[in-house]
Amino acid sequence: MFQIGDYAVCPGHGVGQVVDFEDREMDGITTNFYIVKVIANGMKVMVPTNSENGIRGLVSENEVDGVFDVLKDHDVEVDNSTWNRRHREYMEKVKTGSLIEIAEVLRALFLLKQKKNLSFGEKKMLDQCKDLIAQEVSISGGFEALKIKNDIDSCFPASVSAS
Repeated sequence: MFQIGDYAVCPGHGVGQVVDFEDREMDGITTNFYIVKVIANGMKVMVPTNSENGIRGLVSENEVDGVFDVLKDHDVEVDNSTWNRRHREYMEKVKTGSLIEIAEVLRALFLLKQKKNLSFGEKKMLDQCKDLIAQEVSISGGFEALKIKNDIDSCFPASVSAS
């Protein structure tokens, strides 16, 4: 259960802060909602308090270590399927809200970038993944987001990390 002022992650949107609770009646059933203000864009999201996939707490230090372990492990197969198939698969991973899965997408895009030019959509997704990771890790650990982005870039060769 989150309280007003708590930070939480809205899958697909990033880190937000619980700013209110609200009850809404739909089809004769009253449902309680968290009102979460997304930090990146100020958007307010209503999330049912009883939803299992709605929002989650910020990552722990161990999970952050796991994210950077994923980013540093370059001994993986690069997906050479068509860009739209990759995009669909990557979007599904990003929507889970799992930082590990987002890190896997980011790694795949960085490694793909070594082999060929990324499409506009892939570049946008690479930036989105980097932002989602940097935002959550910076808030959970009390670091500057720019420092986290630099740490992410340091996991890849300099010729690849420049966007």
